[in-house]
Amino acid sequence: MKKFRWQLLIILVTGLIVGVLLILQQMDDDVELTATPAPISGGIYTEALVGNFMRLNPFLSVHNPPDHDVSRLLFNGLVRFDSRGIPQADLAESWGVSFDGTVYNFSLREDVFWHDGQVFSSRDVLFTIDILTTEHPLIPEDLRTFWSQVEVVVLSETQLQFLLPEPFAPFLDYLTFGILPEHLLGGINLDQMIDHPYNLAPVGTGPFRFQRLLVENDQIVGVVLEAFDAYFLNRPYLDEFIFRYYPSSEDALAAYRRGEVEGIGSVHESILQDVLRETGLSLFTVREPVLSMVYLNLGNPQVGFLQDPEFRHALMTSINRTKIVDRVFQGQAILANGPIMPGTWAYYNDLESSQYDPSEARRLFDATGAVFDEDSDLYRTDTGLEIAVTLLYPNTPRHRQIAQMIQSDWEALGVSVELEAKPYEQVLADLEAREYQTALVDINLMRSPDPDPYPFWGQAQVVSGQNYADWDNRTASEYLEQARMTVDLSERERLYRNFQVIFVREMPSLPLFYSTFTYAVSSDINGIVLGPIFEPGDRFNNVHSWFILTGRDTGNAVPAEAEVSIED
Repeated sequence: MKKFRWQLLIILVTGLIVGVLLILQQMDDDVELTATPAPISGGIYTEALVGNFMRLNPFLSVHNPPDHDVSRLLFNGLVRFDSRGIPQADLAESWGVSFDGTVYNFSLREDVFWHDGQVFSSRDVLFTIDILTTEHPLIPEDLRTFWSQVEVVVLSETQLQFLLPEPFAPFLDYLTFGILPEHLLGGINLDQMIDHPYNLAPVGTGPFRFQRLLVENDQIVGVVLEAFDAYFLNRPYLDEFIFRYYPSSEDALAAYRRGEVEGIGSVHESILQDVLRETGLSLFTVREPVLSMVYLNLGNPQVGFLQDPEFRHALMTSINRTKIVDRVFQGQAILANGPIMPGTWAYYNDLESSQYDPSEARRLFDATGAVFDEDSDLYRTDTGLEIAVTLLYPNTPRHRQIAQMIQSDWEALGVSVELEAKPYEQVLADLEAREYQTALVDINLMRSPDPDPYPFWGQAQVVSGQNYADWDNRTASEYLEQARMTVDLSERERLYRNFQVIFVREMPSLPLFYSTFTYAVSSDINGIVLGPIFEPGDRFNNVHSWFILTGRDTGNAVPAEAEVSIED
């Protein structure tokens, strides 16, 4: 019995030792299992842009899209907007708004440096805004007028105050412009700035700083940027970001296939199918702020039947928009459901949508009292007015194809349609003069993150503004006017929801679809996050987090992965 107890003790001790060893081993296994790849600094990324190099200056590059893309990595504004259109701090650390919405107090970040090491301050902001009030063709008249009415008060090196003449909720939309360095450009007017050497070797505050130009055969063919160590959101992981300029999308794709670039800044429809077949590329396709719409001139007596909401709904439901997207846009467009962009904070997700339904279109058409006149081979209203329209459209192959498909759908409904093509400038002139019946146009909302539909649908815009449909709805206009005066985002959201419900019920014009933006980048580039954009340069919103190289991290860090986002 005594001997057995010792054997039992030995077994228990041995088991305990083995158990401890197993626990320790398990702990080691856990440590190994949680070790994850983490981004580390290093690597070079080269991207193809389509166009020619001109100037790297946020005030001048805005007129040349490829330069503007480069400038997005070099410069910052006070405010930026996320993919939902919600304002975020950039060079501004925070801001506050007075109760009446006329005073904005801004605190600037104190950890911002220019690429030459100088400290960023409120003087740079004031200098840049002074440029915006310059009477120069490069500054749009409406923008110059706006800033001429805003008083800017410098309270300290890091404190600014904006005094507005009246409440204006979209004000933050006007603070995304790139800030220029007063210590380098102070005393230089806009005319002198156009050809200033600064534009060829700019100094900004962005995540990358200018290193050199790439020159071949005496032509500038690219720009080399390097990571800025003192960037206020931490140094980018990529060591260098190189842009190369190409004359066409086809040339950009050929450059990728030759290994000259790892990405294509904007994939044009002409190369989309070829790009889709490239296995080494990740594609990001997102909504961009360009809305195709058929304007209806509700104030034109020649087409008085357009004043009937049922007739307008009949026109809308008779258009096979999905077919147009598939055939004309190769599937690269998003059906619109009202005048506010989907995916933004102001968009009402539960809004009733207009679906292609020929039977419902016929029911609505018949409900208007339309009667077929065999003598003229046309439908007429109950007052004898011919149900016929002229569809004005820009003279481009794409618009012509869309117009022809709409014509076919409307004539199947019973509406006689005559097509009229004009240069885009003339189409716009006809809209402004209200000398049209119906018009197919693209409303470009680029660089306008704030939804504010007032300029297009407000009652006061009927006579001489951009309410080209002459939609005179007091209730809808009141919602838009109130939304412009309140800074409370939730209250603005409620007001815009009510406006959208009225718009869809009345259908004063016919929203068709939003175009999309496609970005192609090597699958070796990680950390990219891309949502709906307000301009192509928004693809760089988190560029400081992009990475190629990884190390081992046994802590709690989670590796970032490339995300391919396709928005419905």
